[in-house]
Amino acid sequence: MAFVRNINFSCDEPVKLAAFWKAALGYVEPELPAAAFEEIDAAVARGELDPSRWAMLAPPHGDGPRLLFERRVKTATGSMPIHLDLGADDREAEVERLTSLGARVRETKTWRVGTHEETWTVMEDPEGNGFCVQ
Repeated sequence: MAFVRNINFSCDEPVKLAAFWKAALGYVEPELPAAAFEEIDAAVARGELDPSRWAMLAPPHGDGPRLLFERRVKTATGSMPIHLDLGADDREAEVERLTSLGARVRETKTWRVGTHEETWTVMEDPEGNGFCVQ
């Protein structure tokens, strides 16, 4: 059975965008073996790897997909065909917190079916990538 390993973000400033999502979600930098860090540092020193071209975050308890940020050309972000839906105990407080980190509010929507009602806020991260808070 397949599982989601990474959620990839094409972006202009991977390190800066990773800092936003790190603060937004409480994700951490992934733990790698010491040998991997040595290889990365050596590749940077040789000019083979630009550390500003990518960043990766992992869930703090190891369960769930990693977030991978890469400097690449982005496609249009307006329609949000694939995006993150964040859950929060207090949606309005979370929207305020994320706004203080650099996110922007697009709109708040409500959906009703019978007596069931769901409200969410459509937001953009600092690079304009859409996500929702429920």
